[in-house]
Amino acid sequence: MRKITNWKESGIRGVWFTSALFASLAVIFILGYLLITALPAFLEVGIFEFLFGAEWNPTGSTPSYGISALIVGTLLVTAGAMLIAVPLGLLTAVFLAYVAPKKLRDAVKPAVELLAGIPSVVYGFFGMLVLCSFLQRTLDIPSGFSWAAASVLLGIMALPTIVSVSEDALSAVPKDFREASLGLGATRFQTISRVLLPAAASGISAAVVLGMGRAIGETMAVMMVAGNSAIIPSPLWDILSPIRTLTATLGIELAEVSAGSMHYHALFGIAVILLVITLLVNLASRFVTKRIEQGKALFVLPSLPSLPFRISPRITEKAAFAGIYLGTFAVLAVLAVILGNIFINGIPAVTWEFLTESPKDLGRAGGIFPAIIGTLELVFGAILIALPIGIGAAVYLNEYAGSSRITSLLRTGIDLLSGTPSIVFGVFGFAFLVLFLGWGISLLAGMICLALMILPTIIKTTEEALKAVPQSLREASFGLGATRSQTILQVVLPAAASGIITGAVLSLGRAAGETAPIMFTAVVFSKRFITSDLFEPVMALPFHLYVLTTSVPNTEPQQYATAVVLICLVAVFYIAAAVLRRKLQKNLS
Repeated sequence: MRKITNWKESGIRGVWFTSALFASLAVIFILGYLLITALPAFLEVGIFEFLFGAEWNPTGSTPSYGISALIVGTLLVTAGAMLIAVPLGLLTAVFLAYVAPKKLRDAVKPAVELLAGIPSVVYGFFGMLVLCSFLQRTLDIPSGFSWAAASVLLGIMALPTIVSVSEDALSAVPKDFREASLGLGATRFQTISRVLLPAAASGISAAVVLGMGRAIGETMAVMMVAGNSAIIPSPLWDILSPIRTLTATLGIELAEVSAGSMHYHALFGIAVILLVITLLVNLASRFVTKRIEQGKALFVLPSLPSLPFRISPRITEKAAFAGIYLGTFAVLAVLAVILGNIFINGIPAVTWEFLTESPKDLGRAGGIFPAIIGTLELVFGAILIALPIGIGAAVYLNEYAGSSRITSLLRTGIDLLSGTPSIVFGVFGFAFLVLFLGWGISLLAGMICLALMILPTIIKTTEEALKAVPQSLREASFGLGATRSQTILQVVLPAAASGIITGAVLSLGRAAGETAPIMFTAVVFSKRFITSDLFEPVMALPFHLYVLTTSVPNTEPQQYATAVVLICLVAVFYIAAAVLRRKLQKNLS
């Protein structure tokens, strides 16, 4: 009997380990498959020419496959985004960590987090209709579609990541540092600038690296506003020049390329380069995080230069705090402008017919009911695939794995999967699921791509929920003679259920707003009938909004109404997750 129990325990542990191994190996398989598909382009064009060639013109009479302009475009857009996001994000983080009263902080923080919940295609839609038009009118230029527009949007999109991680780093600085500085007669601003910020420098640098990774991997917003010209700006600092990134090139060209052509293989070469860049960024972030955990500073912030005249510390403090308030206000104003513009213009067009009918006349009439249902089918199918694997991986990492090299490799693989750009999942799904396996554009292919994308989120949120379960519950279960697997299944997982459900709902919200992973694998623009056939394509709200905005003229009311419905759908998932999280924290306290 004891032998059977041991076999059962080993078998269950093997299931948990397999789940963690699957999540870790997924990124290796994706990179390997992309590399194999890209190999003909690397061999024929040459790695050096591919990376440093000046011209990308795969459809010309003499095709050229140099991606240096695309790499430069990606770096320039990311650099511009960081110039916007880092100062605003840091000012907001300081406000939340050290300046804001508790009630104001509780109001501002969810508002900043709401920026992260707005789907990227909605940012692109706002950028096309409002930001680019504003730049064109204000600067009196032929077109507002430019490097500047893309950087502004990406800066806004990177803000929540930088604010959240920087605030955590600032809040983690021991209170003794602050009290000691104030006790020595320093002002609050002197304490923040000379003590607390240097102490949190490693965490802040991790926030910047994560924000950079977010900007590099973004597809839809950049594709919709950057102008998409594969050129290097001349001069290089011409921020009004159109530009094209690696992600945008994949989004624009992959759907129209002939499978097996050199152009096809070259696009997969771009996907490989993009994935390698983002993996390096995420490894850098992991290195920084590890340094933080070890209590080592990555760098020391330099001292501010002395001024030739003396300014009163109180005047300096007032000016600094005014800047902090203004920076935070700017972030909130951005959120208000985006949501205000969309809801003011969109709500009048959201009618019962719009919500319950199929599209007509290329979306100019009718409604979006099939798109709503298709979106729900995709996200709930994805969660059904990802949730058991994610829970299994989290159980192994939290309940079984120690601090071994294998555990470290598993966690690294999961972190790298988390940092993989969404467009890469779409490219992989198109090549492997749609073409190689022969599934075609289908609901199942989209579900799997979304499941791979949300898997790391489920693993991390589930692991945090498991860590929150008191160790005394496990010890009491062991004391009553329960095995480890019985303790996990009957005690630990039920106690962590609220946190696990919270992670699942957050993942639903993220999946509902994604466009890039499904645009090549699962969706069509218009479909009159709803289908539950896993091998049939479906409609989806993000893709419907993208096509309406970029390809169908005279549909502005429908565009705004679709954006409103999409934001509301995503908001429902995020609000549900927040309610569950608050309920969990209340139960634990």
